[in-house]
Amino acid sequence: MGQIPSKEEMRRVLEERHGKLMQDKFDKATVAICGLGGLGSNIAVSLARAGVGTMILIDFDRVDISNLHRQQYKAEQIGESKTEALAANIKEIAPYVKTITHTVRITADNYAELLGQADIVCEAFDNPEAKAMLVNGVLKTMPDTYLVAASGMAGMGSANDIKTRKVTERFYLCGDEVSDVADGMGLVSSRVMLCAAHQAHAVLCILSKPEL
Repeated sequence: MGQIPSKEEMRRVLEERHGKLMQDKFDKATVAICGLGGLGSNIAVSLARAGVGTMILIDFDRVDISNLHRQQYKAEQIGESKTEALAANIKEIAPYVKTITHTVRITADNYAELLGQADIVCEAFDNPEAKAMLVNGVLKTMPDTYLVAASGMAGMGSANDIKTRKVTERFYLCGDEVSDVADGMGLVSSRVMLCAAHQAHAVLCILSKPEL
């Protein structure tokens, strides 16, 4: 009771689920998550549970009570920076995953430096201008980096409308590509989490490729 499993024990369980070769790939990977709200915090938790070795967590915001219905934070963490709060929660879930935190706003001037170590970048913003900046920047200036972005997960639409589309060899887009928070009731936790799960699964599928 209350005893944290050893790194070897946790690794053995993951290998039983994924196989040694695939788990080796997950363990060696570095994934950057840009934005730690409803998408990003859920992506991070899914990847931590899968045993992705290193995650770069980037967000400038603090936990607010309005975040709790769809984001991976606790009521007691209100007021904390999202980077540090999420890193602490990941440590409870997967204590041997390495997290690198940057409590800053990603801009056209700093994204390359912040994301330089990443094999895969997850775009998880809720601002259209920020989304466009990051997607265009990564695709144009980081040709060896995979990008998994999101578009459309608002409202009470069917869960089956959330899909993953391979846009180019290194660019994947998840969501329904239609819904917008301004069109109706806004973000519903279950549908946001569905889209985040698509993004996390796309990351794992990319890492499982033979050439990686």
